Amino acid sequence: MRITAQRRALASVLHGPNVHLTADEIFDRARHELPEISRATVYNTIHELTRLGELLELSLDGRSKRYDPNVQPGHHHFVCRSCAAIHDVNMGQPAPALDGQAHPELHADTAHIVYGGLCAACS
Repeated sequence: MRITAQRRALASVLHGPNVHLTADEIFDRARHELPEISRATVYNTIHELTRLGELLELSLDGRSKRYDPNVQPGHHHFVCRSCAAIHDVNMGQPAPALDGQAHPELHADTAHIVYGGLCAACS
């Protein structure tokens, strides 16, 4: 991908630990860095980065998709049930595979662990 001012703004927004933003949050933050950026550009770039494997698309609450720039294998998530903060949990190993013998009717191609509880600030 060619580096443009719009892509540079998105890279800045998506940089850092525990970044798990919705597309609208990404757009709002990118607009602060580059006021002329369009919603279509942000959405198209998010989808392209996801397709290229540079962003993970997450659905942790069943409502809104979130985008995670941490694409390292063996990383999962913790969601605080009080403040809804999302934290990366680096386990260093992928989620266990689904046992094909125990569940021959299921054909899983991804696995992801989501822990729930209270974060340090809420407990």
